[in-house]
Amino acid sequence: MGYPVSYYCPHCGAVVEVERDGYLADKSVTPYPLAGWAYVDPDDDFEADDADGVHFVCGESDAPGLTWTDVVSEADDVENPGLASPCGRDFYLSFVRYENGREVESVPESDYVVIGGQGPTGPRGPDTGPRGPGGFSPR
Repeated sequence: MGYPVSYYCPHCGAVVEVERDGYLADKSVTPYPLAGWAYVDPDDDFEADDADGVHFVCGESDAPGLTWTDVVSEADDVENPGLASPCGRDFYLSFVRYENGREVESVPESDYVVIGGQGPTGPRGPDTGPRGPGGFSPR
């Protein structure tokens, strides 16, 4: 037996209702995927698959058991409450995962940014002489 469970888009607040079994434990709804989690589309059988979560596109998908309501959440953590709703942006429902009997901590996918390029490897200043153990200068 399924139960209706509601989630809202973290970008615009559009509310989606999903009919699903109650045994799945939700971890989070985020605008980004979690590192190491495997996501399926809402029209896939995420309860039967070994999915770690569901990938939504806000306002899209006519999967069975999924309904985009006309409700817009007024939660404090909606990124842009003035954004047209539904916004068509990606967001992710992540289920709780366990490895070796322990809950896996979530980590967002990394976006590496190079700041400043090839700069000096240390502070500039007068030559203080030979370096001691570990690269420290005696003073």
